[in-house]
Amino acid sequence: MSSEINLQQIAESVTRSVLNASDKDLEGFQKIIEETIKVREGHKNLQKLVKNYSTSMIQRS
Repeated sequence: MSSEINLQQIAESVTRSVLNASDKDLEGFQKIIEETIKVREGHKNLQKLVKNYSTSMIQRS
């Protein structure tokens, strides 16, 4: 069972306060989401680098 949340779950969990937020608040929220995506992609890339490094070290032994 996957622990990742899907887009539908996110949409369903949006609270009334977010729906009624000002444009400025939503812009701030959007920036947080964009940075979160960058961190997530960076984490995935780091995992790939570690895996590739580990694999190359095993092959050298």
